Amino acid sequence: MAEVQVQEKGGKGGKVRSKKQNTRVDMTPMVDLGFLLITFFMFTTTFSKPNVMDLGLPAKPKEDQPKPPPTEIKLSNSISLLLGKDNKIFWHQQDPTSLTDQNLNETTYDREGIRKIIEKAKAGAADQTKFTVIIKPTDDAVYKNFVDILDEMAITKSEQYGVTDVKPWEKAIYDRKVGNNGAAAAPATK
Repeated sequence: MAEVQVQEKGGKGGKVRSKKQNTRVDMTPMVDLGFLLITFFMFTTTFSKPNVMDLGLPAKPKEDQPKPPPTEIKLSNSISLLLGKDNKIFWHQQDPTSLTDQNLNETTYDREGIRKIIEKAKAGAADQTKFTVIIKPTDDAVYKNFVDILDEMAITKSEQYGVTDVKPWEKAIYDRKVGNNGAAAAPATK
């Protein structure tokens, strides 16, 4: 613990002076206590668990099973959402021949924006039981916006939705709409 060290000086006669005492504090027990506290708090702390979103994906078909026919979704029973850059979202209910800059509509992620549009499209669907939301994130979209759209699917109770790539005809209109004149061309496939 603490020690007092006394130094004796040999001297001859003269005044008697008080002896200087040097004190030294041993820090070893303090360091031991520090490590004990660190280990105690490490073992008693509950670590935060990561939040995981459940994403239901279809089962992978077996090789010996025939491929199912492609699913055809009618335009009257669907809405397409394009997630863009700078927190922008665009929507349409058009086919490749009728989509233009004017009917690729922009909205917001709040309750007065995309939520109202999904509810309106669902109410106007020819068969509401088959209403499908098609989510198409662009290369410029951020993950937060994708999660926000999945949250909107739960809020609006849209049980049928799919995530797919942006089609080239949609990408061309999107680029014109947001001003991506120098957008990189899509790589050619062999």
